[in-house]
Amino acid sequence: MCFALPMIFGAVCVLQPARAEAQMTSVGVDCSQIANQGIMMQDNLRAGRVLIECGIVRGGQPSTGVDAPLSPPNIQASNRPCADGQSCTKSESTVWASTKNNGQTIVVNYNDHNPGGSSNYTGTSVSTDGGATFKEMIPPPFSTGHGNNFGDPIVVFNSKLNKWFAGDLADGCGGQGIGLWTSRTGTTWKPGACAHNGGGDDRQSMWVDNEPTSGTYGRMYVSWNDFNNNGALSVTHSDNGTAWSAAVILNRNFIRDVQVTGSPRGATRFEGANSTVFVAAMNENGGGFANRQNVMYKSLDGGVTWTSSTMGAAFKPVGEGLCDNPYFVKVNPIWRHMGWGEPAVGPTGVVHYAYAAFGRRKDFGDIFYVRSADNGATWSAPKRLNTDKNATFKTQWMPSVSSDLNGKVTVSWYDRRAATTACNVVSDPGCSYERVGIQSADNGATFLPEITISSAIIPQPAQNDPGIQACYAGDYDYSTALNGNAYVTWTDGRVNVGGTQVQNVDFAAVPLP
Repeated sequence: MCFALPMIFGAVCVLQPARAEAQMTSVGVDCSQIANQGIMMQDNLRAGRVLIECGIVRGGQPSTGVDAPLSPPNIQASNRPCADGQSCTKSESTVWASTKNNGQTIVVNYNDHNPGGSSNYTGTSVSTDGGATFKEMIPPPFSTGHGNNFGDPIVVFNSKLNKWFAGDLADGCGGQGIGLWTSRTGTTWKPGACAHNGGGDDRQSMWVDNEPTSGTYGRMYVSWNDFNNNGALSVTHSDNGTAWSAAVILNRNFIRDVQVTGSPRGATRFEGANSTVFVAAMNENGGGFANRQNVMYKSLDGGVTWTSSTMGAAFKPVGEGLCDNPYFVKVNPIWRHMGWGEPAVGPTGVVHYAYAAFGRRKDFGDIFYVRSADNGATWSAPKRLNTDKNATFKTQWMPSVSSDLNGKVTVSWYDRRAATTACNVVSDPGCSYERVGIQSADNGATFLPEITISSAIIPQPAQNDPGIQACYAGDYDYSTALNGNAYVTWTDGRVNVGGTQVQNVDFAAVPLP
């Protein structure tokens, strides 16, 4: 079976790793339309299911893990019991805390393929004690109300409206659009509006302007790639969560949406009456091992008009090989990762962005940081944040960033510096990793020594679910900061089910410096 892939690949013929008897998939996509709909470039779980059913990529396969003694996890946010290793893929998390009860309510939204062959890929956990404990909500609150849920999680707390908003891709919003749910408490949810009705939306992100002095206080923003429109980078906004603006196109050609964010309280040096809104994006230049270019889009008028600037020079991507979908690179054995990071904004117009790239000492991946001191107009040269000296087996990848209103910055990432051998298959000791971070007390001007956030070495989890592409452990994690803590979540493999280390979402409240 052959497909025309963009840019560097040309026509690629893929050997079918699994049987594909039917032309029409269970989610309503004809296999002959994969190229026309940009399915190979999409990172959502519906696209992955299409490629599995069309025989283009492998789904998860049963594997035998290594029964190792479990170290105590930090806080396991995703704690639904799993019947076996094929029904326990919980990853790709985003976290937010309420500003109305001193951060006691924390919601984590993530991808979780619910058992029984379901087409829902959603999981949500809530803490009502400031992150000391979490409860995974069963049944998943976002599995009803907008049809089938295909993941790509978003969540915010709107201080002006005193209401939670969270969402995922859903087929009840135009086939593959952006469905929202709302809550007053974070513990009970009801279906809300569709932020966008689309047939090919992908990798959406969300931010809310919680600055009381802003002229757009309470406005929410959602950015995404629209593969019904050539993968166009798009943004919509709403002041009430019910009516959403027409999509504003930031780039009519495909450039990957990474994350929308904006100014925290006190960051009013540059933006005037309104908080500045930013959308970080990445030009992947056709995928695979092509060089990447980071781009930042900026709006000073509440998301109506936008300008853009490049963040540093093009760079070689992180990665040790290609997934069976060759558009995506991977960190061995199954971490699909294109180098995407996360932006954050500190006070006085300082903007932060961290990302992953090929290391400067032949390391497969290092974490780099760029900073703007003038509200995104110009950017510093990239600075490498991880300080390990021996590059062998020491890959770092998939960073998250948060900043509070006092300019306390926290960057965290997956880190294999504690490994002693190469990572080739899931059971290799060299595949173990930690969650490592670094913090700044002065708005990114300098950084303190690195810290280890995970409480023990984490065994590499498998991905055995046949309904999810095998090359997958989550594509990103998004963190936030509130009340003296950075709230960090990640994919953790310390739980063993039936001899298989499985994917769970862990949480840590990291004190700010």
